[in-house]
Amino acid sequence: MARWPWFERPFRFDYPASKFPELLERWRGTPARLEERLAGVGDEAAARSDGRGWSIKQNVGHLIDLDYLPVRRLGEILAGEATLVAADLTNRRTNEGDHNARPLADLLADFRRGRMAGAAKFEAVPESDWGRAALHPRLKQPMRIVDILHFDSEHDDYHLGRIAELLRTL
Repeated sequence: MARWPWFERPFRFDYPASKFPELLERWRGTPARLEERLAGVGDEAAARSDGRGWSIKQNVGHLIDLDYLPVRRLGEILAGEATLVAADLTNRRTNEGDHNARPLADLLADFRRGRMAGAAKFEAVPESDWGRAALHPRLKQPMRIVDILHFDSEHDDYHLGRIAELLRTL
């Protein structure tokens, strides 16, 4: 079955900002989910592609490559920016990165370290700011601080789903 392409997905941010704690926990939990899913997978297997996209290591590397973005967007909203920074839609960092050459354990550790640092920044946001927003440049709609967590968690899950597909080919 063909996967629903990421860039074709619409997003509706129509829930209350009070959903922030649950979304933060979902976002914070991605490293643990990745580690559990990839336990016992060897470096050689994790570097293999099925010919339809990135390898497991490249998918993990992509999450590392983009993990700065939610924290940057959080800072932009708190600073009163009207529009959020755009992501590099060409994924240059991931495509040029040599993630397959790195041990999977190192990639997972780097992702955990970065995500926990980011989670600490979101944790520090006062409840009164959870609903503050700026325009998302690709979606052309306001994105609140709480929505950053939802959007990025969906992105995490998109890549976890892809990793699950790759695991079935091992």
